[in-house]
Amino acid sequence: MIVKSFHFLESLIRWIGYIAATALAALIALVVYDALMRYLFQSGSIALQELEWHLFDVVIMLGIAYTLQRASHVRVDIFYDGFSDRMRHIVNIVGALFFILPFSLLIVYVGFDFVLISFEQMEASSDPGGLPYRFIVKSLMPLAFILLIVQALSELYKELQLLRGLK
Repeated sequence: MIVKSFHFLESLIRWIGYIAATALAALIALVVYDALMRYLFQSGSIALQELEWHLFDVVIMLGIAYTLQRASHVRVDIFYDGFSDRMRHIVNIVGALFFILPFSLLIVYVGFDFVLISFEQMEASSDPGGLPYRFIVKSLMPLAFILLIVQALSELYKELQLLRGLK
């Protein structure tokens, strides 16, 4: 049951990672368009610039759990690569238990009120010509860290199983 749940959630995170990759492609196209318009035609748009920031938020927030799933997160590989398999599993378990999970839980806890206030105020850009609905982008923060918690628990489960298999 646990394994099936993790498989389903990991496939969901994989699809969310693909959404983040699509947002990255859109962000690149938008930045190129915005730069061309600004430097070739002296025309710019506050809304386009804010859309760049919002897409950047989408890429980062939705890519966090996917990055952990693919083991592409930042790690001090010069040490990690020299560790035995057993030590790598222990490092991954300690990292999940003492760093990823507590930090993510804190972000979700603090972020919930942050997003709730933003929704209550129907927060929008304060710039003239800016984008409305900033609260939607802010809601990605707790969502991203909930997904990271799920992925960290999945990784923790796998690492514990692998560590048990090495003994």
